Amino acid sequence: MDKEIINPDSLAPPRGFNHGIKVSDGDLLFLAGQDGADETETIVAPDDLVGQFEQALENLQTVVQEAGGTTNDIVKLNVFVADRDDYVDKLDPLGEVFAAYFDEYPTMALFEVNKFFKEDALIELEGFAVVDSEA
Repeated sequence: MDKEIINPDSLAPPRGFNHGIKVSDGDLLFLAGQDGADETETIVAPDDLVGQFEQALENLQTVVQEAGGTTNDIVKLNVFVADRDDYVDKLDPLGEVFAAYFDEYPTMALFEVNKFFKEDALIELEGFAVVDSEA
């Protein structure tokens, strides 16, 4: 799979995401929303945005690996949070967790929502990956 980062000079420089990613020679994988729940459907880090973010990334990684890829194959990530201000306040520790899973940023969007399916969820991640066709 070939991947080209697209960040036009005519747009503001991206911080914590890329404006676009052009992909060829791969299979599209749709990633369902993943929250901070473990295999027992229990939120692993109640009241801890960073802990739930890490579990959600771990869940996404599991799906992508099952399809023959890695988290670096994720090209679009939507981040849904219960509290935007809490997310912004924790950008540094969230970035440290993110760096453990990704070599480069995918395209991203952040949304603040008022409720999740699981009452104690603080974050949910969903998106798209393009995995090697031969995986």
